[in-house]
Amino acid sequence: MNTEDQICCPEFEVEKWDKKTITWDKKLFIKESIPTFFHMPLVTMIDSKTKKMAALAEKANANIPDIADALLLFHDSSAFTSEIYYAVSKKVDGAHNTTLSGTFVAGVFDGPYDAIPKYIKKMDKHLSGDGMKAKDYYVHYAYCPKCAVKYDHNYMILFAKV
Repeated sequence: MNTEDQICCPEFEVEKWDKKTITWDKKLFIKESIPTFFHMPLVTMIDSKTKKMAALAEKANANIPDIADALLLFHDSSAFTSEIYYAVSKKVDGAHNTTLSGTFVAGVFDGPYDAIPKYIKKMDKHLSGDGMKAKDYYVHYAYCPKCAVKYDHNYMILFAKV
């Protein structure tokens, strides 16, 4: 199989998410934590944790029906720990079930993973122009590395909790 045949991520719709305000009221997720070294996770840890979460959600028939609406959020709780939130449609046995609530402003960016601090500064500037301030950030990566190469984009959504 060549790289073109190995697409696993749906094509990302920037306009669906960029500069949108979203309110979640106890939106369901399952959660895992991974160690990081100054915010840099081990790729193998991400892979094993997300596969575990996907398997638990599938077994419980709790996956989001439309894969284009499925979210996998990353939240750095410290320089040495990152939390992964996998959106589900119902509680999942054997998983750490949790919810997220609040108002979030979404901003879409296209670039390398290590540019997130730059994107956060851009989001902070955008929010301050609207009289808001981010309390926290969550990141959704639209494409896996293979699909980012295929689509020639590395989109990510920053969700600023305001």
